Amino acid sequence: MIAIRRDLVRMPDGDVSQRDVVVHPGAVGVVALDDAERVVMVRQYRHPVRGPLWELPAGILDLPGEPASTAAARELAEEAALRAGRWAVLADVWSSPGMTDEAYRVFLARDLSEIPAAERYVGEHEEAEMSVARVPLDEAVTRVLEGDITNAMAVVGILAAARARDIGFATLRSPDAPWAARPGNHG
Repeated sequence: MIAIRRDLVRMPDGDVSQRDVVVHPGAVGVVALDDAERVVMVRQYRHPVRGPLWELPAGILDLPGEPASTAAARELAEEAALRAGRWAVLADVWSSPGMTDEAYRVFLARDLSEIPAAERYVGEHEEAEMSVARVPLDEAVTRVLEGDITNAMAVVGILAAARARDIGFATLRSPDAPWAARPGNHG
């Protein structure tokens, strides 16, 4: 899923310095916003932080050549058993550019519909115990500001969705908009 690359980088003063880079395939996340302006959140155990976090439906771009928008739709279906009739890009983010090339794209999904029970994905490992909740968008913003929602992708997505809503969703990009961080993998 990830690799470590060691680069030798010439600094502005001419010195050469070593940099270790976590190479990452990229990821997508989905702010699924229902007609009542509630955000679909998942609560999932995350081993590195030794506990559960409130997150957006999300996943790694681990299928070669799969468009980011297709991956986002797949993650929404797998983690929240939902489909969306309208998609847009909310934000493109470098997660921690001082140590990794991981980039993620956060989508806004609206016009949600439930996937019939017989067609739903059956999760494994951490996903088997994942719970799903719908949180009013304004409450989610408050929870971000109070430190209750701390997953970076969720923080970015929730705040971007609230701003987008406040301006009437006027400046959102198409789900297939170019993605500078992952030029071969947009929309």
